[in-house]
Amino acid sequence: MEDLKNKVFNEILDGIMENPYIGIIMVDTLGKINKVNKTYLEILGLPEEEVCYKHILEVSPHSRLPEVLRTKEVHLADYWQVNGHNTIVFRMPLYKDGKMIGAMGQSLVLGTAGVKILAKQLKDLEKELTVYKDVVSSIYSSKYSFDNIVGEDKELSNVKFIAQRASKTGSTVLIMGESGTGKELFANAIHQASPRTNRPFVRVNCAALPDNLLESELFGYEEGGFTGARKGGKPGKFEMANHGTIFLDEIGDMPPAMQAKLLIVLQEREVERVGGTRPIRVDVQVIAATNRNLEDMIKKGKFREDLYYRLNVVTLNIPSLRKRRQDIYRLINYLLPKLNQRLNTQVKKVSQEALQLLSSYEWPGNVRELENLLERAINLADLNQGCCLSPADFPSLSRLVVEQVPCLGHAQIENVDNLGEAVRTMEEETIRRVLQKTNNNKAQSAKILGLNKSVLYRKLRKYNLI
Repeated sequence: MEDLKNKVFNEILDGIMENPYIGIIMVDTLGKINKVNKTYLEILGLPEEEVCYKHILEVSPHSRLPEVLRTKEVHLADYWQVNGHNTIVFRMPLYKDGKMIGAMGQSLVLGTAGVKILAKQLKDLEKELTVYKDVVSSIYSSKYSFDNIVGEDKELSNVKFIAQRASKTGSTVLIMGESGTGKELFANAIHQASPRTNRPFVRVNCAALPDNLLESELFGYEEGGFTGARKGGKPGKFEMANHGTIFLDEIGDMPPAMQAKLLIVLQEREVERVGGTRPIRVDVQVIAATNRNLEDMIKKGKFREDLYYRLNVVTLNIPSLRKRRQDIYRLINYLLPKLNQRLNTQVKKVSQEALQLLSSYEWPGNVRELENLLERAINLADLNQGCCLSPADFPSLSRLVVEQVPCLGHAQIENVDNLGEAVRTMEEETIRRVLQKTNNNKAQSAKILGLNKSVLYRKLRKYNLI
């Protein structure tokens, strides 16, 4: 049965090789010619013995088959002149059992009229393809730049500087930080500042996709690759991001089996569709992000150590908002106009009492939580026709701030009706307690309180604690 299949295959191949309108030439992985048909010999104007087993560039100095061997890319419908003949050339790598064994060029020989007709058709197709590319670019594009990363905290500024450098090198980036610190913002900014800015920026949430769908989403699938596979197959996110950036969010939630496959992609820069046998070359900058401690996960056997080191080329550790409280006022000034525009409101500022309340909170949800609370407060203030946010517009936050300081007795503030005064009382008592705990060590107290030393000294003078 196998012999019959081979016989039929060879007969089909012989039929293709004898086609008088298509010139065919094949080379091995070293670029040496191992098969050429009569039509291509006529194009070259050479006998077979002067062509076979020679390097392709000896016979055709301008051939692009060596480029196909190097890049493993397919060249479709390339207009090419060979020895004075007008041809349309198709070039492709050749594979056997998933391994590249050479490359082939097919030259469609045309008269002048035929070339003009085909060239026009190709130009029309190229225009149509440009429209589709524009649509893809509008969907898969970065939304933010480094200008959208607000704050003058020293640690944040250092992270921003490293990210800007990484955008120029194209190195793999691992972004770590708590939820809401702005990991996706940094990923967008890196892509927008990179030479790939006009190429796709494709985001994949590794935690949002079920394990059985993640592989086909990342790597795509061929027709019939699995039950229910779309006719004609579908490219994966890596293919869509080719020549651009792929952002793998929540990488710590990726299942172990997919971690192994991702490692191969990062090493080889090739993907293979589900149900496919041909590797597809991809050129992407990979940015991964997680709010998990990957080193702890490695110790527990939940994350591959080799994948961690492959991802951990450039590391960005984004500080939490409670570690850069001095940026809260800047963030509010940045977010208020944006929220007013979106909500069609006219809330212009935040009162000093409300600002103290916001500065006293621990912000477990970081900048995202700040934006959500501001939006809620703006809606509440707008209902009361207010143009300035007061502590009364943050009712849930006032309760949370009290809960954050369990050592502060309710008796101390039970007679205080003004919310701003209550917050000041809590702040003063918290500073007193921490100073006592550290034996009046200002530097250590500032660290525990999450404040800059200059901010702490300002508060100490305010409460006559110096």
